[in-house]
Formats: sequence, C-alpha cells, structure tokens
Amino acid sequence: MAPAHAGLGENGRVSEPRSVALLGSTGSIGTQAIDVVRANPGRFRVAALTAGGGNLPLLARQAVELEVEAVGVAAADPADVERAIGQAAREAGRTAYRPEILTGPDANATLAARPVDVVLNGITGSIGLAPTLAALAAGNTLALANKESLIVGGQLVTTAARPGQIVPVDSEHSAIAQCLRGGRAQEVRRLIITASGGPFRGRSREELRDVTPAQALAHPNFAMGRVVTTNSATLVNKGLEVIEAHLLFGIPFERITTVIHPQQQIHSMVEFHDGSTIAQAGPPRMLVPIALGLSWPERLADVDHPCDWTAAQSWDFLPLDEVAFPSVPLARRVGAAGGTMPAVYNAANEVCVDAFHDGLIRFTEIVDTIARVVDDHEQGTATQVCRAGTGIDAPTLDVESVLRADEWARARARAVLGLDEGIS
Repeated sequence: MAPAHAGLGENGRVSEPRSVALLGSTGSIGTQAIDVVRANPGRFRVAALTAGGGNLPLLARQAVELEVEAVGVAAADPADVERAIGQAAREAGRTAYRPEILTGPDANATLAARPVDVVLNGITGSIGLAPTLAALAAGNTLALANKESLIVGGQLVTTAARPGQIVPVDSEHSAIAQCLRGGRAQEVRRLIITASGGPFRGRSREELRDVTPAQALAHPNFAMGRVVTTNSATLVNKGLEVIEAHLLFGIPFERITTVIHPQQQIHSMVEFHDGSTIAQAGPPRMLVPIALGLSWPERLADVDHPCDWTAAQSWDFLPLDEVAFPSVPLARRVGAAGGTMPAVYNAANEVCVDAFHDGLIRFTEIVDTIARVVDDHEQGTATQVCRAGTGIDAPTLDVESVLRADEWARARARAVLGLDEGIS
C-alpha cells in the first residue's frame, strides 16, 4: 500500500514515491534504510523486504509497519514466516494484512527482479551475487551495499550494468562518487580510500597473534555484523574496497591509495591532476550513504548531523602498515589478476573468519590462509575444479566459474586449516 503522503518533485510538483526492494532488511544496512524511509514520508514506498531468517519477529514487524507487498526469507519454513507476520499484524491492529511470502535460496533474486525503482542490496557475503545480477537484468537501479557481489562477480556485474545503474552505498565509495561530481573522469589522478585502522591500529604483527574474537569485534566507530567487523579488524574489508573502487570507477590499482584516518570523518577523497583534492566529510555513520543510495542523484534533507567546524578538533592521517596488515596488498594482487581470483580471496576469508570465531585459528592465520589459498589457485591447483582455471586467462567470466571457484576456495581453506578433508 502506498504511503498517505506523496513526495515533491521538480518545481514543487507532487510526484510518486520511489519504490524500493530492500534486501537484508533486518541487518545493519537494512534497519538504517528503514529509518531513512520513516524520516521521509511520501518519498519512498517499500514494496518488498527480504532477510536470511534469523530474526523473523523483526522482519514481520517491518513488513507490517511498511505494508510491503512481498516478503522473502532465504532460510525459513513458510509457515513460520506466515505465523510471525500474523502475530505482528495482530499486535499492530492490521489483521487483514497478507503479503506474498517467498522462501528459499532464490527469494532474494526473485524479489530483486521485481519492477521497482531501487533495489538496495544490503546482504552480507557472496550470496548477494545472484540478487545483484537479477536487479541489473530487470533494469532496476541497484543501491549496492553488498560489495562482495561486485568483487566476486567482477566483469559479470560491470558488463550487466548500464552507466549509472549502480549507486555505491559503502561509505568510502559513496564518498568517491560524491567527490567525482567535482571534476571529469579524465581529470582524476588518484582515489584515496580512508580506513579507521580498526581496533588494532598501531599494533605489530607479533602483537596481533593473540588477539581474541571479542577484541576483533570492538570496532572503534561502527556497529556492524560479525563478518564485516572482523574484516575491518584484519583490513580485509579495505582490500575488498580497493577492488570495488577499481570496478566501480575504472581507476587502475596503482592509482588507488589507502590511508589510515582513525577519526573517520573523511570517508574518502579524489585527487585531480591539477593538484586539488576533494574530500567528503561527515560523521562516521552510514545514514548519508544509505539515503543517497535510495535517492540518488538527489540529496534528502537532514539525514545526519554535519561536522561541527566551530569545535576544536584534530584529524590524523597515517600510512598503512602492510607488514602487520598484508590483506590490502594481497587484495591488489588479486584484483589485478581478475577472473575468479577475487572470488577465491573472498570465499577463503569467510571460512577463516568463522574458524577464528570458533576458536580454531589465530587472528593472523586469517590472512595467512587466504594468501595460501590464493597462491594455490594462481598456480593452477583449481584448474580441474573451476572451468575457467584461475580465470586469469579466461576470455570471459561466467556465473558457473565464479560459483565453482567459490566452492573450491572454501574447501581448500578448510583443508589448509585442517578443519576437514577438503581438497588437496
């Protein structure tokens, strides 16, 4: 059901609200996106919500509040979803509400292909690839927070997207997109991606050996899920963002720089060939990137509080310690190789993060294991498993090759860690 208030378009005319499919609605990105929708009545109509299934009561309350047409759950019994929505509807006094319910691994992709104005992909992990491709194929604008789908999909995603169809929601890439409005593509000298440095900034590699999962989850600025927060501690997340920046903006890896900025007030910068640098600044929160993902190219009013330029403050910028945090140079190598290599990097990392939180490996073994799996893949160990081999010499990349590389890398990482027989 459409909201009661219409939005205002150009020249103050009444316009239809922008329709949105929100994938991953119960996660950090999804819940903040709903906050943005609530704060802007009449601007958006949420047509569909999806979630993994770990928090059905919250998903049901969201669906009832927004009166969405369809609800998708990747891993849940349809009867459980219907029961949760029925309970939430009764509590809200909306007993007549009956959305379409989809369950199973294809639910995200099916709803991403619905005819809407914007699909916000807030799923975590490579499982976001199919919904990303489905949204692009349907011609929907894709507000992309699921960086993994772009990274593992590579040219599959970039060739499927028409110019301007992907709007980045990662704060760093949203910042770059905003800065690029200040100049032409041929005037860009380099992109500067900022990083907080995570909870272990300044520690040596030796000091990182014995950090605990609880310490790795204590991010200084952001509250995120387990995988993303751990990736921020290892700086794997920053490595993924370097690959993402290359794919989104077409800038060579040698012209993408990473710098540590602990305060995270500047989200990223673009340096132009005349020597000027444009930076995008704001609080270390995700509200503005999410709002821009929904409303691009327009800006919504009063999304967040701006920096207080009247208050005394100091901002620091430090070089990245690539010895203590080798994940970023490894990601550059992987991204430059292309093919299925980024899928291997990402998949091996997801296995290692789980192993670390299960108490099976040390913190430093996460990136060490990724590097070993990447080496094995590059040397051709996976040739018999992945149809495109390493993917480096493959003329084209396809979904089957990406998925098989992902499967191989997970099995190989488990074997390297001695978690199961895996594959040799």
